[in-house]
Amino acid sequence: MCLLAGVLIHTLPGRDLLFWSLFAPLIPQALRVRKTALRFRPAAGQSTGEVGQAGTTIRLLAIGDSIIAGVGARALRHALVGQTAEYLAQAARARVAWTACGRIGATSRQIEQRLLPQVEDDSFDAILVSTGVNDVISLHGLERWRNDAEALLDALSVRWPEAVISFSGLPPMQHFPALPQPLRAVFGLRARQFDQELRRLLEHYPQASHVPLDFEALPGSFSGDGFHPSERSYAEFGAMAGKSIRSKIFD
Repeated sequence: MCLLAGVLIHTLPGRDLLFWSLFAPLIPQALRVRKTALRFRPAAGQSTGEVGQAGTTIRLLAIGDSIIAGVGARALRHALVGQTAEYLAQAARARVAWTACGRIGATSRQIEQRLLPQVEDDSFDAILVSTGVNDVISLHGLERWRNDAEALLDALSVRWPEAVISFSGLPPMQHFPALPQPLRAVFGLRARQFDQELRRLLEHYPQASHVPLDFEALPGSFSGDGFHPSERSYAEFGAMAGKSIRSKIFD
């Protein structure tokens, strides 16, 4: 493994080279974390729901990784999709009908190629996407990440051309309690690199927006696995996503 890492370091461009030069010595630590990490189940509850009682209806699709699956929350209504819908219902005085399609461990390519075809409804007004962390821990290069994120964005735009699309930014992995130092700092750097690429990509899509997740980690910010948000954090993230979606739909 270390020999392979050495070969890669001498063949990679700029920012990939920086990451691999820092990560290569930490491969044993990363393998230990992968072996010993706690693994929580997805949130309970149906994959669809409704909140609000006003006349206007906003149809919301949330698609992506374990954040969309609600890992760390008791039920989906307490997770990102439910909290985003709750914020939208109150802020826009609307009825929000939501659908969640999430899978633990899904990368951007897997979301586009495996999850997206599972969505049967073609009538969404807003789409919330969570992706990127699994691309980071899968050690994807920046070019692959950019290409896969763009392919996902294009697929969503083609299928729902009238919908607004909000991508959750990469979280600050440098604060994840489940990651020991110095691995935590190196993955934090990589997440920032990925997030910069995502921001640049989304600037070229007028109907799309970036929801930054650069928050200060406090006691209670994470669930018991030290990797996923707590319900309190899901409520905060839901408000951020809801504001982004509301501004795109109504402003």
